[in-house]
Amino acid sequence: MTKRDYYEVLGVGKNASADEIKKAFRKAAVKHHPDKEGGDETKFKEVNEAYEVLKDQQKRQRYDQFGHAGVGGSSGGGAGGGNPFGGGFGGQNVHFDFGDGGLGDIFSQFFGAGQQQSRGPRRGRDVEVQVTLTFEEAIFGKEEKIAMDMDDECEHCKGSTVEPGHEMKKCPSCDGNGQKIQVVNTIFGQIQQAATCGECKGRGKVPEKVCSVCHGKGTQRKKQDLKVKIPAGIDDGATLRLRDRGEAVGQGAKGDLYVHVRVKAHKKFTREGDIILSEEHVNMVDAALGTEIDVETVDGIVTMKVPSGTQSGTDFKLSSHGVPHLQRESRGPHIVTIIVDTPTKLSKKQKELLEEFDGHKKHGLFK
Repeated sequence: MTKRDYYEVLGVGKNASADEIKKAFRKAAVKHHPDKEGGDETKFKEVNEAYEVLKDQQKRQRYDQFGHAGVGGSSGGGAGGGNPFGGGFGGQNVHFDFGDGGLGDIFSQFFGAGQQQSRGPRRGRDVEVQVTLTFEEAIFGKEEKIAMDMDDECEHCKGSTVEPGHEMKKCPSCDGNGQKIQVVNTIFGQIQQAATCGECKGRGKVPEKVCSVCHGKGTQRKKQDLKVKIPAGIDDGATLRLRDRGEAVGQGAKGDLYVHVRVKAHKKFTREGDIILSEEHVNMVDAALGTEIDVETVDGIVTMKVPSGTQSGTDFKLSSHGVPHLQRESRGPHIVTIIVDTPTKLSKKQKELLEEFDGHKKHGLFK
């Protein structure tokens, strides 16, 4: 079918300004909207397609020069039949620009598919807490006790909201549909709108008699002491998600508990992934002659050999003394950096010995 001229569709001349095109589009969109009584879906799509081209200066220039062929025969959105208000009659999402007229909010309110609430299973609120660990606790893991004050399942009705001995019945307000149809007066006339039933909250059923303890809420506020297992090797900033450990809700599933982990800085150790880093100081004589030193690790004191001639800044690796790999039994290394201390105060004898050593060095004693 031959496409109509876009200027003709909007009812404007070819010299129309951008503001005139926008006003013409608003008027035509309101007139032909398919959710309005007397609306026309085909014309509504045609109006949208024309506006998508003529509102864009570059597309408009190509259209003026080449006609429909210059814009691919469509705006790239409207011709596909998309519903810019989410109604779903074409399956696409088309951007609608209503400028400052405020019509976008009106359409969203009365034609939006998102106004209908889901009748799916209800779910309790997620809860977030933070725990602070020492460096060693993060390395080896621990069981953390967390005191919580939150909604839990009602012990009397077990979360059903119904007084024991009674059952659920069909909601008399919505006749079990979970929704009620309302007629709303708008600038477009009367529009029918589906709304979630306020009495049954969309479930279609209500208790024959509400629970005498929770009064139909299905939950009770309780103080709880939760035990959370912190895995070995967890790092600062990590978050643990515990499913179904959050707040309860009547006739629904519990939310989740999110535990955010913070790890205190250590006075001696730092961490890079699965590696623990530390420094040890030795004097220049021990570095020159070689020695053994006691190194502090998260596993306790470990004796480490420093070979003769070790230079300051040399790294030594202590295997399997680092961070445990999550969900694995192996561990990373502990890297020890040797810092050779140069004395700042020497006795007369020490100076003489060093000068003698320096003199022998110049004469090739060690060659």
